[in-house]
Amino acid sequence: MSHSIDDVHRTRIKFCGITRPQDAAAAAAAGADAVGMIFHTASGRNVTIDQAKQILAALPPFVTPVGLFVNSPVEEIRHIAGQLNLRHIQLQGQEQPETISQLMDLAVLKAIHVKQDQLTAVLSTWKRSIATYSLSNLRGLHLETDTTAPGGSGVANDWPTIARAQLAGHFKGLPPIIAAGGLTPGNVGDVVRLLRPWAVDVSSGIESALGIKFIDKMDAFVAAVRDADQRAVSA
Repeated sequence: MSHSIDDVHRTRIKFCGITRPQDAAAAAAAGADAVGMIFHTASGRNVTIDQAKQILAALPPFVTPVGLFVNSPVEEIRHIAGQLNLRHIQLQGQEQPETISQLMDLAVLKAIHVKQDQLTAVLSTWKRSIATYSLSNLRGLHLETDTTAPGGSGVANDWPTIARAQLAGHFKGLPPIIAAGGLTPGNVGDVVRLLRPWAVDVSSGIESALGIKFIDKMDAFVAAVRDADQRAVSA
């Protein structure tokens, strides 16, 4: 049986909340496509500029570092991204389209907290905003759990609501989706098969303690995603 390019899509994997260079190296060895570093002092996974430099030094080629910010001023985002030569950032707070439009030289991922009764309206708003502000730098929508925490809570997302929105075509015309929220090696395969997202993002689900990644869980997570990809092709 022959397959189209879409049939053999490889789900990308981002390990977020990296706080140590050895975890960054282990993430790359496990097969992560990207690693996230959090610049939000209220987070237990926050890193300093010096820590981030050590993490970046541990990364091999072709693993993308992503800086995560929560309602940070544009000047602060630019300052940190410039110091670390980051090209990809993730906005995890209540940032508005105007903020993204001021960061046109950076590839932006924007977090959206999935609320069952609001998701359709939120997606429609972002469609209009992308057109209004010409947000060509908005490269992905990070679908996060509806909690008061910016992320990394370990609480499962509302996958059925997202799947229904996909079937109804509400994501058409929007950037690719990144599935996040309570993912673990045990459930990520089901989510990948259900949603076929561009990427999946995990933090607490691969940890042995807050901010400390566990190699066995990272390996198991990647293996589960790859198995789900293969099953999708074979179906």
